[in-house]
Amino acid sequence: MVSLKKKIGLTLSGGGIKGVAHIGTLKAITEAGIKIDYITGTSAGAIVGALYAGGYSWEVILDFFLKTSIFNLSRFARRKPGFIDTIKFENDLRLYFPDNSFEKLNIPLAITATEIESGNLKVFDSGELICPILASSAFPGVFTPIDIDGFFYFDGGVIDDFPVEYLAEKCDYIIGSYANPLSEMTVDSLKYSYQVLHRAYEINLHHHVHNKFNDCDVFICPQELSQYGTFSMRSGKKIFEIGYTEAKKQLEKIDFDSL
Repeated sequence: MVSLKKKIGLTLSGGGIKGVAHIGTLKAITEAGIKIDYITGTSAGAIVGALYAGGYSWEVILDFFLKTSIFNLSRFARRKPGFIDTIKFENDLRLYFPDNSFEKLNIPLAITATEIESGNLKVFDSGELICPILASSAFPGVFTPIDIDGFFYFDGGVIDDFPVEYLAEKCDYIIGSYANPLSEMTVDSLKYSYQVLHRAYEINLHHHVHNKFNDCDVFICPQELSQYGTFSMRSGKKIFEIGYTEAKKQLEKIDFDSL
């Protein structure tokens, strides 16, 4: 690792399977010899960030994402608000986090989730680890909410898909990896109602976070990711390569002598 005087923070957005692009970012960070001092993430970024904070290499994290089956009959929900029962992924994560604790991570981590009843954002950075990861990544309507101490949580990206602000007081230099670029389109391409709804979701997401992009000293956002859907599960390897290529390009701009 490169010995740097400044504290380096890494923030990772949501994005479903597009979050595999963050693993490409981790590969580029590893090759550059950059030591990350603090991580924030939400949704897919919470999973990637937690595994990296737990000391796992980008190779292991990529293997986890490519091999973990999501739409498996054994994971379907019964009498719960969602198609996939989120808590059924607990055992998958427990293999990687046997201590189930933020305090046992190698790198300090903060992840976000949305509390359903109040509509408030919750930042988790201490105590039990696995349930906050699951809550942060529980995409509404697809994955069931997670009960934590009597409160129910789902996807942190509903409110804040790019939690970079939690790094401001802790870090001198921030690397941001964002996996939800606004896609290019024309009105003529909108032929079905679901396309309009998806576009509305994209615009809402973008306007909530785009002002934060300038808070990053290095901002990684491959425009090519806009061609992929949240659940384009078969495209994981391609998305990883897209993330890696863009991250490597952006990280080359770092002046290590200034750090």
